[in-house]
Amino acid sequence: MPTVARWWRDRSDPQRLDLYTRWSFYGWLAMTPLLALLVSGSAEGPASGAGVAAFVGGSAAVAVTTVVLARAWLDARREDRPPARGPLVAAAFAGLVTAALGVLAFAGQEDRTPALSWGVAMPLAMVLTAVTPVWPTRALARWGFGIGGATAAVVLAAGTPFATAAVLAVVLGSAVTGLALAFRFTVWVLDVVVEMERSRAVQAQLAVAEERLRFARDLHDVMGRNLSVIAVKSQLAAELVRRGRDGAAEELADISRVAEESLREVRDVVRGYRGSDLPGELAGARSVLRAAGVDVTVTGDDDAVALPGPVQTALGWVVREAVTNVLRHSRATRCTVELSTDGGTAALRVVNDGVTATAGGGGSGLAGLAERLAATGGRLAAGRDGDRFVLTATVPVGVRV
Repeated sequence: MPTVARWWRDRSDPQRLDLYTRWSFYGWLAMTPLLALLVSGSAEGPASGAGVAAFVGGSAAVAVTTVVLARAWLDARREDRPPARGPLVAAAFAGLVTAALGVLAFAGQEDRTPALSWGVAMPLAMVLTAVTPVWPTRALARWGFGIGGATAAVVLAAGTPFATAAVLAVVLGSAVTGLALAFRFTVWVLDVVVEMERSRAVQAQLAVAEERLRFARDLHDVMGRNLSVIAVKSQLAAELVRRGRDGAAEELADISRVAEESLREVRDVVRGYRGSDLPGELAGARSVLRAAGVDVTVTGDDDAVALPGPVQTALGWVVREAVTNVLRHSRATRCTVELSTDGGTAALRVVNDGVTATAGGGGSGLAGLAERLAATGGRLAAGRDGDRFVLTATVPVGVRV
């Protein structure tokens, strides 16, 4: 049982809904022979044993062909490709033959209307249910009422009064259409959930792209002017040397100074990009996770401001790695980041739901982070807690990095 529970928990919401939708289809369609037996049992008066047996056998064929049809068309919808026509032809043929067998089995009874009407409508309704993943709502409604009308025509030809047949057409048409639309609604819900999952992934990618653009912009602003100065002074120094004039040494000294200044500024930009400022890193985590559609709660911002710079740097690594894992290795809908200080120790705890099979699967990110914290006297603990993933880091407040 724990293995089955983990197998289910490790799947995303769209995957779970896809399984539910599929087995709803398969389970209902597989009940066709049972429904045929119920129709046969409801018959009043003598019925041909061979005819009933043929009807039940045809219902079994309908069950098999409609399950194959539903599976093929659900796969086609998921993969966004045209559905194959072969399974539809086979299921439609089995449904029509079984409906004809129902007429032969139940048309000779005295009170023929109930069993005869269901004997005709039931196999055709199963076929209509199997095509709901692809057919539009209007087509399903037309065919649903068409099945009701065809069934009414059969019972009318068998001697049922016109008024009864007319009421039967409306009732059966509404019932078959409602059944088909109920399954169509399930497919629509699956489409919505899949689209939301895709939008969430796109939001995460956009958040990463926005951060890259910010870094590129900052780097351009810092380096553009300095590199232009270096290029101009290099050309000037080369010209002075070529002409044998004084001043080349001063220009080269200026080039060295500008280069050192540029190196320092690049380090400042990278340090800001890496988020050694813990309050800024916490704010960035809140922004990125919310952009990815995760409901995030961050506590302890005031404690972060009071921590020494080296501790902020160490815990900043933890925040970055934790956010990366949430975005890459989970289907999180909620995440909490808690920072606290107790005596001489700062503790950071990150908890998210939506863990998958790859969460905490021995990647190099957490291993490298544990090594970094160990070098500062800190500790890292990470692992699953039910359907959540918990990452906890502790660093001594007096650490020197």
